[in-house]
Amino acid sequence: MSVLMRPWGHLHYRLRGPDAGLPVILLNSLGTDLRMWEGVADRLPDLRLIGMDKRGHGLSATPTDVWTLDDLAGDALALMDHLGVDRAVVAGCSIGGMIAQRMATLAPSRIAGLFLSNTAMKVGTDESWAARIAGITEQGLRGMAAQIMDRWFAPAFRASDEAKAWETMLMRGDNAGYIGACRVLAAADLRTTSPAIACPVLLVGGTTDASTPEELVRATAVAINGARVEIIQGSGHIPAIDNPDITARLLADFHRGLA
Repeated sequence: MSVLMRPWGHLHYRLRGPDAGLPVILLNSLGTDLRMWEGVADRLPDLRLIGMDKRGHGLSATPTDVWTLDDLAGDALALMDHLGVDRAVVAGCSIGGMIAQRMATLAPSRIAGLFLSNTAMKVGTDESWAARIAGITEQGLRGMAAQIMDRWFAPAFRASDEAKAWETMLMRGDNAGYIGACRVLAAADLRTTSPAIACPVLLVGGTTDASTPEELVRATAVAINGARVEIIQGSGHIPAIDNPDITARLLADFHRGLA
């Protein structure tokens, strides 16, 4: 098990694939850990993949202080330093996609391309995040899991046996870590910075995504010069889970154009 010590605690990460080649950093959505990308990673054995659990998620520590989107981007850049990675593709879903955008504006020379899944420059409102935080505070992730799962997945996948395992993962998450990430999302607004992103960008959305709808993903692409869009039919908020075949193909094709 691999960890990087940061000022706030330990950051858990995992390496897959060959040592050579342009690496891909995989950043997870709110409430998930690096296992979110496993179905995609299994289909891309020839790529160098770097998975990590952001603060308060998975096997990483939960800080006692408040943290920001810049802090999360700094963690990922610090992991690149630790691993001797000068330049990488960054693939991020939801909050992971916002972290990826911020990495590209904080350290543009280090980002070869952005694979942005089900994300935007601004997600949610102060009111919606306040309501989510209140729900977790009162009920915990266990009490809110069903509602969150309904936002993650289309009804067909939501009813599948596989979805039960993801719901268990969510319920076993760290309430404080989840709330900390919600506060990051409430404060994060990249509408003045992300339009300056100059690297190649592919945005991926899902037709049944209840959290970052197709129109929001398309609007984000319009705001970033040269960004392309792929919408996966029948996919929800986390296509790496509910459509790993298509997600892996899109990521492989995108990476091939950069390597």
